[in-house]
Amino acid sequence: MKLFAIADLHLPGGDDKPMDVFGAHWDRHFERISEDWRARVSDGDTVLIAGDISWAMQLKSAVPDLSAIAALPGRKLLIKGNHDYWWSSLSQVRDAMPEGMTPLQHSAADIGPAVVCGTRGWVFPTGEAPLEPADQKIYERELIRLELALQSAQKLAEGRPILAMTHYPPLYDQCRDTAFTALMERYGVAWAICGHLHGAGIKAGFTGEHNGIHYALTSCDALEFRLMEISLDV
Repeated sequence: MKLFAIADLHLPGGDDKPMDVFGAHWDRHFERISEDWRARVSDGDTVLIAGDISWAMQLKSAVPDLSAIAALPGRKLLIKGNHDYWWSSLSQVRDAMPEGMTPLQHSAADIGPAVVCGTRGWVFPTGEAPLEPADQKIYERELIRLELALQSAQKLAEGRPILAMTHYPPLYDQCRDTAFTALMERYGVAWAICGHLHGAGIKAGFTGEHNGIHYALTSCDALEFRLMEISLDV
């Protein structure tokens, strides 16, 4: 089994939402992703999708986008991004998912050679930029959800690698140690997969190894609209 990751597919959600308004490099972005996906992914492989899947506002409007992803090869594991307003209760989302697609919401899934867990994540405070009260509340809640996800993964793992997906980056290039990274280190995470950053913001993201964890920024434009292959043998 091969393992791949990508984030921020930003499918239209039933509306005309051309992504090239964010730059010519977004032209036909999902067609280009799909071409690469079909060329590299087999039915026995797994693809991790780290949020911002569809612009849809309601779950029923997201179903065509989910079906388009489901038509591509491989098993898919998905988490919620900050623009996934269609993502309602987990039971409703599970019921709407086509075969071969598994939503993670502060939970974990066994993929054979590894275990994957996930939650959305959030922005985090720094010494120079404390959070506003509303953001602080969400941040603290997401830390709880990340630990719940990691606990679920640890119960399943039995010595196998744990991969953690968050939509928001758990660290940035100039800010390496956060409460999110501390949790991941405590639970022995092998890979941390995220998205969310675009354009000039991509440079602020961190991809590489830090304190024993391999971090991967997988926003589709950061990957030039190709899947990232994740090696469990690093």
